[in-house]
Amino acid sequence: MANLITSSEDLTRVIAETLHHDNNTRKQAESLLTASQVTPGHPLRVLQLVASDASHVAIRQAAAVHFKNLIKKGWDVNREEGNDGIIISDNDRVTIKTHLVQLMCTTPPQIQLQLTESISLIAKVDYPQKWDNLLGELIQQFNTTDPTVLMGVLKTADSIFNSFRYVQRSDALYAVIAYTLNGIQVPLLALFKKVGQGMEAVSNDAAQLKIYLECLSIMCRIFYSLNYQDLPEFFEDHMAEFMEEFTKYLKYNNPIVVDPDEENEPGPLDNLHSSVIEILHLYGSKDEEPFLPYLPSFLQLVWNLLTNVSPLPKQDLLANSSMKFLTMLVSREMHRGLFQDETALREIVKNTVIPNLRFRESDEERFEDHPREFLVTEVEGSHSESRRRCSQDLLKEICRKFETQVTSICMEHIGAMLNDYSTDPNNKWVSKDAAVHLMMSIAIRAESTAYGVSELNPGVSLMDFFQSQIVPELQDKNHNARPVVKATSLKFVGVFRHQFNKAQLLQLIPMITEHLGSPVVVVHTFSAYTIERILMTRENPQDVSKGFVVGSGDIQAHLDSIFTALFVIIDNEELDVNDYVMKCVLRVLFTAGDSVTSVTKIVIEKLTGVLIRIAKNPQNPQFNHYVFESIALLIRNVCSMNPQATEGFEPLLFEPFTTILQQDVMEFTPYVFQILAQLLEYRPAEAGLGHAYSQLWSPLLKPDIWEKRGNIPALVRLVQAYITKASSELVPQLNPILGVFQKLLSTKGSEASAFELLNSSLIHFPQEEMAARLPTIMKLILARLQEGKTPRLAVHVTHFFALFVGRFGGKVFFDCSNNIQPGLAAMLLIQIWLPRLKTDPPTQRVPAKVQVISLTRLISETPVFLNDASGPQSFADALSAVTSILSSPTLKDHFDIKHDDIGDDVAYDNKFSNLIYASKAVEDPFKEVENSQDFFVKALHAILSTHRQSIAPILQSMDPKLQSGLDSMFKQSGLTLA
Repeated sequence: MANLITSSEDLTRVIAETLHHDNNTRKQAESLLTASQVTPGHPLRVLQLVASDASHVAIRQAAAVHFKNLIKKGWDVNREEGNDGIIISDNDRVTIKTHLVQLMCTTPPQIQLQLTESISLIAKVDYPQKWDNLLGELIQQFNTTDPTVLMGVLKTADSIFNSFRYVQRSDALYAVIAYTLNGIQVPLLALFKKVGQGMEAVSNDAAQLKIYLECLSIMCRIFYSLNYQDLPEFFEDHMAEFMEEFTKYLKYNNPIVVDPDEENEPGPLDNLHSSVIEILHLYGSKDEEPFLPYLPSFLQLVWNLLTNVSPLPKQDLLANSSMKFLTMLVSREMHRGLFQDETALREIVKNTVIPNLRFRESDEERFEDHPREFLVTEVEGSHSESRRRCSQDLLKEICRKFETQVTSICMEHIGAMLNDYSTDPNNKWVSKDAAVHLMMSIAIRAESTAYGVSELNPGVSLMDFFQSQIVPELQDKNHNARPVVKATSLKFVGVFRHQFNKAQLLQLIPMITEHLGSPVVVVHTFSAYTIERILMTRENPQDVSKGFVVGSGDIQAHLDSIFTALFVIIDNEELDVNDYVMKCVLRVLFTAGDSVTSVTKIVIEKLTGVLIRIAKNPQNPQFNHYVFESIALLIRNVCSMNPQATEGFEPLLFEPFTTILQQDVMEFTPYVFQILAQLLEYRPAEAGLGHAYSQLWSPLLKPDIWEKRGNIPALVRLVQAYITKASSELVPQLNPILGVFQKLLSTKGSEASAFELLNSSLIHFPQEEMAARLPTIMKLILARLQEGKTPRLAVHVTHFFALFVGRFGGKVFFDCSNNIQPGLAAMLLIQIWLPRLKTDPPTQRVPAKVQVISLTRLISETPVFLNDASGPQSFADALSAVTSILSSPTLKDHFDIKHDDIGDDVAYDNKFSNLIYASKAVEDPFKEVENSQDFFVKALHAILSTHRQSIAPILQSMDPKLQSGLDSMFKQSGLTLA
């Protein structure tokens, strides 16, 4: 403790050193700061530094960031990930909450931002029950004459109330909203009027006006949050006053706050207009009757704004919110009359849809200079909005409502744009690009993110358009000609992939592969993306049990050309790493299956080379994830057929893996552990552990390696592989292994991993070795339960109990438990095990089988508990649980996920990136029991023969449905229940 930070002077010095230019100085300071965060009073000491005007603002800002992180990890004592040892005493909590709002109001903006987030984090846990003066403190600042302070207060309130939008409806949520409304609704309306008047008063002062406009925007966001769940009574009663304010804001225009040199960032006026339109969208989507009289005038105001937006990116936010508002109105049948006139439809298509659909100069700049940003918008549109996407959504909606009219109008424009393109293809390609996007929009009648396009507009000849306009672009091998149109043509194939038959898709693959050779990033990326989408196409998109259209045999002839082209892109160090391309590699490997053996050597060498390169500087987490998934999938494809092939993979992979582990490349170590586990499991039995794995074992049990939470699931996965492969050799290490279990069990975030490790030990280590340690294990679990029994913990515990009884028998379980505390076994059964099976029954075959076998052994081998006062009821509940599990129709149809059914959604997760293709196979600990139902029936029949008098009344009191199911099971086994 002597080396930890215990004084304000030391804290100031260490915080300053975390900003030092010298890497070693900085790292030492960061380590000391992390170590000191567990000392009592540390968070309060940090906050005092934040408040100190004597310190440099950069040091105060760094302290504010550190304080925010302390609050994030340490304030919620029930935080799932644990608190990293941070302790904030009750007295410190009171002191922090007493001063935090006032401090936030008096600090510079860069510090204010961090304190705002800190207040929001505390409020998420404490507001309002444990921080009942927070709202009053914030509202009190509404009277400030300093608009900068007001903006900070409003940002804080916005960050707190924003959560009202995303929390599931509940009585508790409505109670918090009601409490908040009670305090804020009257002051908020008054503040709208006050700031609105202030805006007029400072109309000639650009700096002040910007702050007022920003305050109004934040107030609109607060209004939105308060109204998100339901229209509150106060807002309904004062609708006219609020709408008068919003009308004023939408009409307000002042060139003094418009920066003519800014092209990208929205100005304060556009932000305000967008915030108001989002409120109109919310009210319109709720069909609130009090709002309807205001709708026509608001529609006209929004339309005026939309038709006057410039094509500059800085007005994208305003254009998008306006188009989304129109889209929402079109989608509501009650507003149909506002749009059904053909003149209105023509005006929307001509003046809104097409201008916002066309490729702009700014789009061309992004296409060439920022391809990643362009692709995210085009491919992952659900996560980021663009004018093009919003205009397409608007067009799709009006086409759904007025299909015949809109289709005819759009076909006129498509024809005109294609004619314009034909007059000068090299210079008028923008017209063709717009025509293709217009066609894509009107052709789709029904689609979903999961299944793609499922129904087409019958008024559109999609395949004729494809043959005349798309195929020529795909066949054109001149990579420099019209790259934007080529990218759009590739996108067209990806969008309508379900509308092509197998023969057409197989013809398209080599055409698309040709464009992998394009030097244009967007084009070769769209090529990779489209191949990946084609290979994902199922025979029936809505039925995952159906196979993929393109199979292993279909892709085999193209493996060389596809992999060659993909790795040319990946190996080009002048290009940024491209996760779309790497995902295509993964998908091709998935489709190829075991036919990949013809290219295994070159692919693994290429992947190893990529791994060595990215390990030096990990940048794109998604790309990295696909690299490791590809390695894991290649190993699975090859080694599942031929375990001897591990000898070929290990020499290539162990060198980069060793480097990653030695250099502690944090991003990659969990991946390395998982693939090492996979290779170890595939090793032939006669090969044993081998030298490399034997050398690696001892470091795996050192405490420091388990300190990094991100490593834990992967480390457990690797230790499980060792236990599965060489349990007899590892018996001397059983105590250290169980020591790891104890450490993992102590933290909520790692308790699942703790039980995975324990369960593997229970299954694979010799019974006599585990039996001697069961009392200690049970005591550790009981202590953990006493700390706090969560539903998730109860699931893990009940599965362990089931394994325990299934492996050692009911008598051992009863004896072990009752030796710790008399009557404990029955208590665990009654209070934890059986209730959990009622509320959360197993849904997969192996966990269900484990429960059936264990409860069968319990009731058949431990009839003594029938003599206990609660025994008959426990026996009845156990019997009902087994019968219910075996009778479950969903369980009968459910099979553990097969690897071949995975692949639609392989993705990086920043908490722990589980490698799907290196995942541990579901292990049946009771393989010797082929039919668990037969096992249960015969065991029950046997105990009935000796204890019928005690059990008969229990059977008679069973639920009639379960009784009927039990009777049916007996008949299937050729036995009689009666």
